Amino acid sequence: MPLRSENPEEGELIIGTVTSIRNFGAFVTLDEYGGREAFIHLSEVATGWVKYIRDHIREGQKIVARVLRVDPSKNQIDLSLKRINDHQRREKVQGWKNEQRAMRLVEQVATALKTTADAAVEQFGPTLIERYGSLFQAFEVASADPARFQKESEKAPWVAAFLQVARDNIEPPHVTILGILEVRDPAPDGLDHVRAALMAAEKVDPESVEVQYIGAPKYRIRVAASQFKQAEETLKRATDAALKSIKSSGGEGTFTRP
Repeated sequence: MPLRSENPEEGELIIGTVTSIRNFGAFVTLDEYGGREAFIHLSEVATGWVKYIRDHIREGQKIVARVLRVDPSKNQIDLSLKRINDHQRREKVQGWKNEQRAMRLVEQVATALKTTADAAVEQFGPTLIERYGSLFQAFEVASADPARFQKESEKAPWVAAFLQVARDNIEPPHVTILGILEVRDPAPDGLDHVRAALMAAEKVDPESVEVQYIGAPKYRIRVAASQFKQAEETLKRATDAALKSIKSSGGEGTFTRP
């Protein structure tokens, strides 16, 4: 997976591989962060009392875990398996699969450009991830609305190859639009207020609204719909719900379109 910072963020969901199991917990390599090592304490493996840890996980298993703590000074990352619901787990796995597919498509783009996949990612990856949320979503936009994609990419030299690969491999999805929510609350329980605001946005339409973590206080809100007008209306209702929630709790928030 490309373009990950050195360490994950607290609260982030990660894909990892269990490498070693002890009576007191398990060691995991982070697949999205260059194989960085992390640890799951026995108490974070499952809800309730865990008698035998191998009843829940095994060496070599791919897992989805939540980052609890990151301490760069100690080179320590602590994870939890139990603080994730089934929906979050499925969403993370699907996102992981999508990005793996995106990297295979990038290899095709690189071949057309007569360069390497790493060089291609370095050339356009950061821009596309910032603009669309992920490389896979960039391919979706390129397939669904090539004119928009080309305009937003300002006719960069790699665009033609990217569009061709998207056209050949990606079935046009529903209309997808994005925006940036900034929500903050300095109160002692402000984090709970922020979470409530983000949940309020997703509750507007759980099937089409998705809130993605960028880096506090910024969150990307993504809306998919069959028509652009419908997507715009849903986006407005979702952002209004989030802003109303955070402001009613004493916090503050803003919404912008990229």
